[in-house]
Amino acid sequence: MVIKALVAVRSGSVRVQNKNLRPFAGSSLLELKLTQLQRIKGLDGIIVNSNDDQMLTIAQQYGCEAVKRDAYYASNTVSMSDVYRNMAENCNCDVIAYINVTNPLIKDETLEKAIMAYHSLKDGYDSLNSAHLIKEFMFYENKPINYDLKNQPRSQDLPDYYALNFAFNIIARDTMMECKNVVGKKPFIYGIDEVEATDIDNPIDFEFAEFVFKKGAW
Repeated sequence: MVIKALVAVRSGSVRVQNKNLRPFAGSSLLELKLTQLQRIKGLDGIIVNSNDDQMLTIAQQYGCEAVKRDAYYASNTVSMSDVYRNMAENCNCDVIAYINVTNPLIKDETLEKAIMAYHSLKDGYDSLNSAHLIKEFMFYENKPINYDLKNQPRSQDLPDYYALNFAFNIIARDTMMECKNVVGKKPFIYGIDEVEATDIDNPIDFEFAEFVFKKGAW
């Protein structure tokens, strides 16, 4: 079984301009992630899929496979389902570890344990997907969805809801193509803590993640 990390990056970030390449803790999110993945046991290679020639050049400099993504699959209007299928079609491996560069606080140990957990999956699970626990009082259409207003629990007693954070998603290539997603038909939700789950989606996220990364004590 050949398992490779798939790092999908593109130009045209809207909320954090050029976030994959802009200076981050003396490097960049892309370079830091490639450096980390090269340390991870259980991976047989790293594929960088991008529409951006500069990012692909960096991938090659780090000894990674560089796959040029068609502009259509890097637009802001294309369905992510189509993007996932296209990326899987361009991977030469059995299993894809889809790993985002925008989650820079994931520890090596966490990734290695997740890969081992994937190999041990039973009971028909067909993907392993990182998520973090949500213990908040949530509403939808002005009504609570995870507790009773007439019998409000303590926050720690709320039901265990998990939010996918896409820090890592491990799935067979064929399943990714069939489902057109990095989440299979029966996913195994793999919990990680909120700090490691940090996803850079806006400028404040970027500054927070850089601060914590530099501190190195999470």
